Amino acid sequence: MNYKQFSIFVFTLFLIMSCNSVKMDSEKSNLKLWYNQPADASVPDDPNGWKDDPEWLKALPLGNGSLGVMVFGDVNRERLQLSEESMWSGSPDDNDNPEAAAAFPEIRRLLFEGKYKEASELTNKTQICKGLGSGHGNGAKVPFGCFQTLGDLWIDNGLQTPYTNYYRELDLEEAVVRVRYSQEEVNFQREIFTSQPDQVMVARFTTDKPGQISFTCTLTRPERFTTYSENDQLIMSGALFDGKGGDGLQYMTRLKAVNKNGKIRFEDNKMIVENADEVTLFLSASTDHVLEYPVYKGRDYKNITQQNIEKATGKNFEELKQAHKNEYRNYFQRVSLNLASEKSDTIATDDRIVRFRQTGSDLRLTELIFQYGRYLLISSSRPGTLPANLQGIWANKIQTPWNGDYHTDVNIEMNYWPAEVTNLSEIHLPLFDLIESFVEPGKKTAQIQYNLNGWVIHPITNVWGYTSPGEAASWGMHTGAGAWICSHIAEHYAFTGDKEFLNRMYPVLQSSVEFYIDWLVEDPKSGKLISGPAVSPENTFIAPDGSRSQISMGPAHDQQVIWQLFTDYLMASKELGIENDFTGKVAKAKDNLAGSEIGSDGRLMEWAEEFPEAEPGHRHISHLFAVHPG
Repeated sequence: MNYKQFSIFVFTLFLIMSCNSVKMDSEKSNLKLWYNQPADASVPDDPNGWKDDPEWLKALPLGNGSLGVMVFGDVNRERLQLSEESMWSGSPDDNDNPEAAAAFPEIRRLLFEGKYKEASELTNKTQICKGLGSGHGNGAKVPFGCFQTLGDLWIDNGLQTPYTNYYRELDLEEAVVRVRYSQEEVNFQREIFTSQPDQVMVARFTTDKPGQISFTCTLTRPERFTTYSENDQLIMSGALFDGKGGDGLQYMTRLKAVNKNGKIRFEDNKMIVENADEVTLFLSASTDHVLEYPVYKGRDYKNITQQNIEKATGKNFEELKQAHKNEYRNYFQRVSLNLASEKSDTIATDDRIVRFRQTGSDLRLTELIFQYGRYLLISSSRPGTLPANLQGIWANKIQTPWNGDYHTDVNIEMNYWPAEVTNLSEIHLPLFDLIESFVEPGKKTAQIQYNLNGWVIHPITNVWGYTSPGEAASWGMHTGAGAWICSHIAEHYAFTGDKEFLNRMYPVLQSSVEFYIDWLVEDPKSGKLISGPAVSPENTFIAPDGSRSQISMGPAHDQQVIWQLFTDYLMASKELGIENDFTGKVAKAKDNLAGSEIGSDGRLMEWAEEFPEAEPGHRHISHLFAVHPG
């Protein structure tokens, strides 16, 4: 997150706090992304298509928290790119480094003596994970794993003739994608949504003339899949790579069609629809992942997907759509933002963006982007699902950027910054499920890596309980991650006043505090408590000995997040009527924490000393945690 992004975020917050929350009127608001052309669905025909897929960014996203769909809207060959929340390669692995604990007192000594080069060398030698860690962008090949595509549903109508009157939209108020066009004197329409109540994707195809709907469906993905037909369903299943030479998570996708007139038949690995008046497709997907340490497997994915299909096909389209809209609108309609007097969108969204770049002003577009952000969070996160990762819930590759994982040195926190302030408290809940899942593996990491109590996590994690440092200390020694992510607990309580929730999360808070109480050390110069060896996430300074270093004692970010953790813990203790020797110890430690300092040039210092930055204006501004969200 750079300075410009931070400024935009603060301005957005100002807008949120300045506007009045009023009942949403869908007739007047008309919040839609719309276009006069499809996204090009032909890219994956290229051998490199799975790797380079620029048209994917032009597709329209749908999601119910567990199932994600990107709708391209191609006329002749529709591509619905599919994602499932737990579609992770890899497997649980032992990455804690038993050599680390003995070395870190020596690293502290070197840092206190100003020997940054020697301290950095020893840190990089001893304080990294055992094994390959995240694979540094190759998680799909190592046990750390990678969030990856479920695959694609292809719908080929067998035509290549010209079409007219094309229109494609994402309706933010209904979470529905619609596509309309005319071809060979027939008007076609598609309506697609992902239902949370029924746990299926629903796609209805209609025309204004009977017998005009014919297409062939196939299910594919880049690797490790088999597609076959069984019991009037098209099924794609397989096992992902576990990073150790074997099979990891098992997955299944089921597709069923319900037709009005015409017929449906199966041929090899294809579903063929012929001469129907109307067709509705139902798709359900799941893996056997369970967010439970230490195995993380056991979900009955085959029966779950079968039951979802059976229940959904027992209802008509309007029933399914209404249930979907009611559940989604319960979240979306809680907040409105009214800046523009004109509510009708007469300009296609892509043209609107071009115009904005030229004029620099479009209040209607500001409203749209604000609500689109809320839409994406709702689509990626629902109570009971995994939280939104680096890609939300959408992935079009086997190897997604940065493994599509959970980065705890700003990214997953930033995903959920809008949750409470835009009235989406329940959408926040999956994050707390994930935080709870860190405690047991994090205790093991704290004990083995540092010989300390409590739990700790570093800058990266996955669905396999990874809590070890990264494979390079320069970025992987972010020991402040646990304190940062725990700040969401107090934020949720501040907005909800939910004492049952606070009581549930109190042991998580306390165990995190136990780690930092043990971790902090007294600065021999000031007598204050400081963190270290530690990084200011991903940034580099030039040390007095001329070396480029990331490792120091008491960087501002660590001091701020630990202060926030102690403050939140004492608040929670007071709210729950808990007062004992440990809360007294924490209060004393909080008062003795080294605080942030102002440098000679008037800036907030990122490190305890006024080091020059190797990269001024670095994209991470972690030392501003105390400004926001702290």
